[in-house]
Amino acid sequence: LDSENGSIGILLAVKALVQLVFNPIVGNVSSKLGYSIPIAFGTLSLFLASVIFALGNSYASLFVARAIHGVGSACVCVCGMSLVAQLYTEPDKRSKIMGTILGSIAVGVLIGYPFGGIAYDIVGKAAPFHILTVLCLMILVTSSIVVDEGHSKWIPLLTDRLILVVIGAIWISTSAMSILEPCLPLWMISVLHPKKWQLGTVFIPDSVGYWIGTNFFGSVAYKFGQIKIAILSLTVVGVSCIVIPSATTVLGLLLPHFSLGLGIGVLDAALVPLLATIVDSQCESSPNYGAVYAIQQIAVSLAYSLAPILGGELVPWIGFPWLMRVMGLLNLVYGPLLVY
Repeated sequence: LDSENGSIGILLAVKALVQLVFNPIVGNVSSKLGYSIPIAFGTLSLFLASVIFALGNSYASLFVARAIHGVGSACVCVCGMSLVAQLYTEPDKRSKIMGTILGSIAVGVLIGYPFGGIAYDIVGKAAPFHILTVLCLMILVTSSIVVDEGHSKWIPLLTDRLILVVIGAIWISTSAMSILEPCLPLWMISVLHPKKWQLGTVFIPDSVGYWIGTNFFGSVAYKFGQIKIAILSLTVVGVSCIVIPSATTVLGLLLPHFSLGLGIGVLDAALVPLLATIVDSQCESSPNYGAVYAIQQIAVSLAYSLAPILGGELVPWIGFPWLMRVMGLLNLVYGPLLVY
């Protein structure tokens, strides 16, 4: 099973690698074309990826579908968050709305894992993706929001210390989650011997935690201090990573998985809106958020591209438990760097 970590890690990582390349491209394009056109193109890419997932039966076809998925995610994530930042200019309101938007990601994962597993078991692999193609077409037809945008500048953002440490926190916390995707199921099979249905639900607790963190802690973070809450969140993420390999049953994974998702969700709810506030402070009028959220998505893409590959390669060398302990320590050590 350990030998399969690498190939699974590469398949999971290719989406993030492609997204990593396209994030800055989308950030630049959005400053010229606005947010609506890239969002429409991204939705079309997601439609195409769903079609290939439904029809493909080989590793190569899944690889291509994951890559196209990365293009679509870059367009939707960068321009979607930028559009929200532009529509909601008051920091407290922005924090709340962005938390809700981030929580929708958790809802997708929460529904997607069991739905995909059940649909696959009952009617086959293609059925869930056929439904996704219909949803993508509906979104493509109904989306027609047009907002005036300003122009973004990359250099001031990339030289701002606070932006860099915030991006680093998002990257290292997200890496804790992404490294689990290829490694945890195989570790569970070899150590915990779970039932098949348990493998399909193992990531539900962290999705629930992430949903709670993003939906209910955006305003809390703004009230008590976004940096303070982010440091506390990194501590929760770090401790959760260290505890996960200590589980001796599938049930024992429930609490650390939930707290891991909660920590990442609270951190995102605190720091993602803060990026827009920093841009506001740098621009006198008509700020454009495409660049800063392209940088944020680059951090997320790095996490989801590098961590699965590194995790898959390191497990045979140091083992899954030590891999997670190292990841936990990195999150704990990074926290103090957020003190500005």
